[in-house]
Amino acid sequence: MKFGLACAVLILASVACSPGGGGSATGYRVETVATGLEVPWAIAFLPNGDMLITERPGRVRLYTNGQLQAQPVFTLADTQVSSEGGLMGICLHPNFATDHYVYLAYSSATDAGYDRIVRYSYLNSQLTGETLILSGIPAAQFHAGCRIKFGPDGKLYITTGEATEKNLAQDLGSLGGKILRVNDDGSVPSDNPFVGQQGARGEIWCYGNRNPQGIAWQPNTNTLWEAEHGPSGGDAPDGGDEVNIIEKGKNYGWPTIHHTQTAAGMESPLLEYTPAIAPSAAMFYIGTRLPQFDGNFFFTRLKGQGLQRVTVSGSNVIDQETILSDYGRVREVIQGPDGAIYFTTSNRDGRGSPTADDDRILRIVPIK
Repeated sequence: MKFGLACAVLILASVACSPGGGGSATGYRVETVATGLEVPWAIAFLPNGDMLITERPGRVRLYTNGQLQAQPVFTLADTQVSSEGGLMGICLHPNFATDHYVYLAYSSATDAGYDRIVRYSYLNSQLTGETLILSGIPAAQFHAGCRIKFGPDGKLYITTGEATEKNLAQDLGSLGGKILRVNDDGSVPSDNPFVGQQGARGEIWCYGNRNPQGIAWQPNTNTLWEAEHGPSGGDAPDGGDEVNIIEKGKNYGWPTIHHTQTAAGMESPLLEYTPAIAPSAAMFYIGTRLPQFDGNFFFTRLKGQGLQRVTVSGSNVIDQETILSDYGRVREVIQGPDGAIYFTTSNRDGRGSPTADDDRILRIVPIK
């Protein structure tokens, strides 16, 4: 693989860069969209282009008319904040334009030690009418998960960490250390791989995952790609962060195998990173506003800092590079309806070195 660092030249409030790794002469710049947030974990774009943003302490913020609103549109009082836990994922129902449903993933104070997925109605800049979608997801101070996204099949996918109890990842009776797949109301789809299997939770789509936090579907193929945190501390040698192609019912090995190890009946990663870079969110870019990125897989780097850009052809990795490492810890990345790539810093999460403006939402746009 080939690695390169994109250039960074400060020009007023923007950073102008010329991406490496792809050979394109077309450059881009980075614009600051919003400042003064506290660990913005995830973003959901509304149909009108506004953003709903989760902050880990339990707040949902609104960006509208070019401004981050000073007051949250919603505060989830039940949020248990402890290091990596708190308010995390957010996504809209595929039929949001008619049903107005917004989904949140968070660590619950009421249901201590567990994450929950809940649904609200969003009308008139307010979230109302909580409905519990799924509970009983193991959570802890570390490895709490929890990314949520609707797939091309209309099902809700949920990433879960093993909450530092590594053997949960191989336990089909637990929701921890898995990727889950449920219907929009939390019920179990009949075509999930472990439906009807004694001792197994029907919500499970795949298992043997340590702490997955990035999922994205590849355009045209609808293949699910995933980024997850590898071992650290006493579990195994540092590193072993992974990118996997996720398939129904497969076992991704943790804790039996890690790094590039192999074992019968278990999947080794497509990409592995040592030392650790701590991947979080993931996306595929599709569009013409940044044509040099069309079809590329991106994921964020917390410990490694910046964005990882991976050029792929089908399931084959052609090239990769680290870009935008000057912003510190990067947690969320998502394509906006305007064709820009939006990302967030996470420098106020207790592990970064925040600037006066952190945490921020930024976006990658073409150089005009």
